[in-house]
Amino acid sequence: MSAILSILFVLIWSTGFIVAKGILPHAAPQPFLVMRMLLSALLLAAIALLRRDRWPTGPRVWSHLFTGALLNGVYLCFAYTAIWRGMPAGIMALLSSAQPVGIAVWVYFARGEKLPRSGVLGLVMAVFGVIFVLEPDLANGQGGHIDAIGLAAAILAVTGMAVATTIQRSGLASDPVSVSTSLQNAGGIPVALAATMLDGNRLWDGTPALWGLLAWSVIGLSAAGVSLVVWLSRHNGPAKMSALLLAVPPLSALEAFVLFSEKLMPMQIIGFFLAIAGVFLTRVPASFLLASLSRIRSIAGRLG
Repeated sequence: MSAILSILFVLIWSTGFIVAKGILPHAAPQPFLVMRMLLSALLLAAIALLRRDRWPTGPRVWSHLFTGALLNGVYLCFAYTAIWRGMPAGIMALLSSAQPVGIAVWVYFARGEKLPRSGVLGLVMAVFGVIFVLEPDLANGQGGHIDAIGLAAAILAVTGMAVATTIQRSGLASDPVSVSTSLQNAGGIPVALAATMLDGNRLWDGTPALWGLLAWSVIGLSAAGVSLVVWLSRHNGPAKMSALLLAVPPLSALEAFVLFSEKLMPMQIIGFFLAIAGVFLTRVPASFLLASLSRIRSIAGRLG
């Protein structure tokens, strides 16, 4: 179950960069995010009520709202702002790829949780895979103009998601995922509203393309994607969950190749498989790898 949900999460989350770029001609990022979070919170609340899930009370409600302010408010608002200000989605993805390494270090020192050697090797492989995927565009001068505000927004976005991911496994883990995700979407709304008021940009052209992107953002990215972030963080731990993010940039590049006929260089193809293999290594127990290597040696010995 965990492996299937992990694959599903990567497939869904990889479309986020496509959506962030897709809305640029149609809507300002902050009003778009207000609509996305509001509709997502209502949808998930309705699901929770239909299932008769138990809602938290007291301090846990505020903990969910705070976590949502980081995960949906800070992460999404600042990530979209960075892209709106010219930060290429690829560079945003590259900055995001530093998050799993940071979380692995943090949980090791703060909680005593550590990845096996295969997991550390997997992280290194996946980071290099992401660099291979993004390097040709950056080398060709397609990095765009990155101003100080855009760079600061990108760093704040990654920090917000990293902190929110580590909180998910705390006392919030006992609440149903639909309830948690509904409250956490609600927690992001004040951040997006404040950003809208400060920015002053309320562009919304109401085209079918924009409504389609909003529908996918609500159902796919927020309802399904964020729910998977919550579930995977609780069951697999923040380090392993965050490692999945390293598979997102290569997959986004592959989607851009399919959807927009963007070219894929040989180095990018190598990077794609390197990142996927690295993420796989972070997911499997060291004992499984050792047993597999032993089996391969045994077969090779017989063939020799």
